[in-house]
Amino acid sequence: MVTLLLSAPVAAQGNGSFDLLQLLLGASGVVRGVLFLLVCLSIIGWYVIGYKALYLNRAQNESMRFLEAFWQAKRLDAVYQEAEQKKRSPIAHMFKAGYVELSKLQTQKSQGHAPVAAGESWHGEGDLENIERALRRAATHESTVLESMVPFLATVGSAAPFIGLFGTVIGIIDAFHQIASQGSANLATVAPGIAEALGTTAVGLIAAVPAVMAYNWFARKIKVLSAEMDAFSNDFLNIVKRHFLR
Repeated sequence: MVTLLLSAPVAAQGNGSFDLLQLLLGASGVVRGVLFLLVCLSIIGWYVIGYKALYLNRAQNESMRFLEAFWQAKRLDAVYQEAEQKKRSPIAHMFKAGYVELSKLQTQKSQGHAPVAAGESWHGEGDLENIERALRRAATHESTVLESMVPFLATVGSAAPFIGLFGTVIGIIDAFHQIASQGSANLATVAPGIAEALGTTAVGLIAAVPAVMAYNWFARKIKVLSAEMDAFSNDFLNIVKRHFLR
């Protein structure tokens, strides 16, 4: 897409035309280096956009299906089997962490181990806090996974225009240097240098705009998933408190 935009013919004075891509490739080394960096950022940014879009959509869909199975199930072990199949669902991973911790407590009770603190009943606040900590650790881990690579898009969105502007400044400086060395300032002398200088800014915007839009969209989806994770944590703790920690 970047190549198509840069290779679009730009009308010049008279009957001629010139290729902006060829103009940029014939620019100074610094301008070409800036252009190469921006193209690399754009390619990586589009890869991140595609990967995270698929990942977050799958995470959201699997979480919705898991919640349906969770509320319809009669036994937690059946829910655990369902959670094993939802590899991308953060809520399913949270459930597995809470279920494993609850199973440990049940095993310790069946083996007749002593309570955690002296004078504390076996199914007390300490047990509930252990499950809550397990859920919180799982939620923190899943939030980190969901947010991975997304900050790169924010970096591209904020830095790419300035990188392009840097290439523009260098290109204009080089254009004025050529004017000074040739001793003439007609349009034919100035136009190519100004065009290649402004081309880097255009490429910077091409890289930045999709990255910013995708970052905002991903941030909203992650916020929704985080809210669902918090709600599930509270619901799971309530169920455990009512049916297991009495």
